[in-house]
Amino acid sequence: MSTIPENLRYTKSHEWVRNDDDGYVTVGISDHAQAALGDLVFIELPQEGASFAVGDSCCVVESVKAASDVYCPMAGEIAGKNDTLVDEPELVNTDPYEGGWLFRLRCEDADEFEALLDAAAYADFLASEEE
Repeated sequence: MSTIPENLRYTKSHEWVRNDDDGYVTVGISDHAQAALGDLVFIELPQEGASFAVGDSCCVVESVKAASDVYCPMAGEIAGKNDTLVDEPELVNTDPYEGGWLFRLRCEDADEFEALLDAAAYADFLASEEE
């Protein structure tokens, strides 16, 4: 069973979002997503200053199995990225919610956070995918 922290929001494409309460959010991929991908070997992070709409492909994670796009969960501008992942992409596998975060986003509309799935809704979504 995947770990699903209660304090985060989620997307149906398996990104997690943490509201940092400063006009920014931190984004990564869920424990479920990293487990499905397998051992990550490369991560292409977005450029700081780049702007994305909700659902835009903004990042690529590559595992021994496949390469997958990461989609922007909220509209905004990339305000920072986890450069540690360039040399240690496996942090996403071992610590997806802390050390394995991908990027920080300066949000255009903070209300978009509330529209994301809460932990219970994400757990229900995962259960429905397995049926």
